[in-house]
Amino acid sequence: MNVPESWLRRLVDPSLTTDELAHLLTMSGLEVESCAPLAPPFDEVVAARVLEVARAIYGQHGGELFPGEGMLRTGAGLLDHQKARALEGLAVMDPESLEPVPADGETLGEVMFRGNLVMKGYLKNPKATQEAFAGGWFHSGDLGVMHPDGYLQLKDRSKDIIISGGENISSIEVEDTLLKHPSVMFAAVVARPDEKWGETPCAFVEVKPGKDAVTEAELIGWCREHLAHYKCPRHVRFVELPKTSTGKVQKYKLRELARAV
Repeated sequence: MNVPESWLRRLVDPSLTTDELAHLLTMSGLEVESCAPLAPPFDEVVAARVLEVARAIYGQHGGELFPGEGMLRTGAGLLDHQKARALEGLAVMDPESLEPVPADGETLGEVMFRGNLVMKGYLKNPKATQEAFAGGWFHSGDLGVMHPDGYLQLKDRSKDIIISGGENISSIEVEDTLLKHPSVMFAAVVARPDEKWGETPCAFVEVKPGKDAVTEAELIGWCREHLAHYKCPRHVRFVELPKTSTGKVQKYKLRELARAV
């Protein structure tokens, strides 16, 4: 679920029933698709509520988007592709050959799907429609891996992936690690141009109230304890993250700031 900040509050509001949330969700046109990582324990609460609401919506039409407990994990981005009956097909594919990538949990590909719930195209934009539906599949722009047991794990948006020294780095994985630090409230990671490596991760962080003492070196060290070193940010900047009116981080603005670091 691509959840605006205002919707997060509704999802955890105990005064709203599941049916009421399902009705509001349907009327608002908010799409159930994926969810960026949320700081625990918020992630578990939201994930559980999303499952309830999704079942209420798709159950009315005989569909089954999330057929069992634990098949959606906020932040991890797990979904059982074999049982996603609301779609005709859902796969992780090579965007060039349109062949499924090996189900080894490591080979990165683009998440593609098709079915009668997928849009027909972009209004008055045939070129964008043709590109988005190349090969008869909708190209989501999400990158992921398929696991041997049939689970799909989202890694990043294709435009947000960081390629450093030929290695793909998921900005979501780095952000998730930073969010687990006790002083970090919000984090966003973007690519910073680098003469040697092509790109390196650059992190922008908002700290929790009263946690201003945390330093760049401390957060880089934290990442090095939990990630492979090449995935760790080389720079950390403490800023108020630029966001849209719905709370989505504007990464294009952060990329501009990263170039000046």
